[in-house]
Amino acid sequence: MANTGSAQTGEYVAGLEKGLAVIEAFGARHPRLTISEAARLAELSRASARRCLLTLQKLGYAEYDGRYFRLTPRALRLGYAYVMSTPLPRVVQPVLETLSERTHESASVAILDAAEIVFIARSTTRRSLSAGIAVGTRLSAYGTATGRVLLSNLTDAALRALIRETAPTKLTPKTVTDTPSLLSEIRNARTQGYAISDEELELGLRSIAVPIRNAVGDMVAAMSLSVQ
Repeated sequence: MANTGSAQTGEYVAGLEKGLAVIEAFGARHPRLTISEAARLAELSRASARRCLLTLQKLGYAEYDGRYFRLTPRALRLGYAYVMSTPLPRVVQPVLETLSERTHESASVAILDAAEIVFIARSTTRRSLSAGIAVGTRLSAYGTATGRVLLSNLTDAALRALIRETAPTKLTPKTVTDTPSLLSEIRNARTQGYAISDEELELGLRSIAVPIRNAVGDMVAAMSLSVQ
């Protein structure tokens, strides 16, 4: 469970931190959790995890079958609160639809969250290989063109620290995972202003991504086009 310096102040709500850690423990690899499993993944005591899970159940964010807890559709409100509160998805969606229509390929916009990218807008075609990717999907930033563009906004020191904390995973035989090569790819994205992923996420899938910047030049997201 993450901890920050502000945890020592009276304005820090430790209970909220624990509850969010339990929610984040659920995922594709862990769609259902026992109390003990939730405690281990969230790095909490069993008693704390139990209180969090029972609170989520009472509020309608989780259901319990006597052994396993699962998140309910109500939990989607938490993620979509971000999507609905920022204008970026609404602004880029028409652009993605036009790009997808003209190229007959899939176009997406994603943001960076630690070592993962999160899709916030997407337009797909029927022949897309990556049918499982939708708004809210999270992927490793290391093996994607979008991720490398977003990671290029970090300093080399920050990149090395991130790679040490969350080691890259080889998704296909072509996925670059060794640190020197990965840093080189990210530096190239920084210099060129774009990144390319050649079958590193999925065999047969190639992607190109470019940064999206705000009015003052800060990178806020990345847009990609996937070709197969």
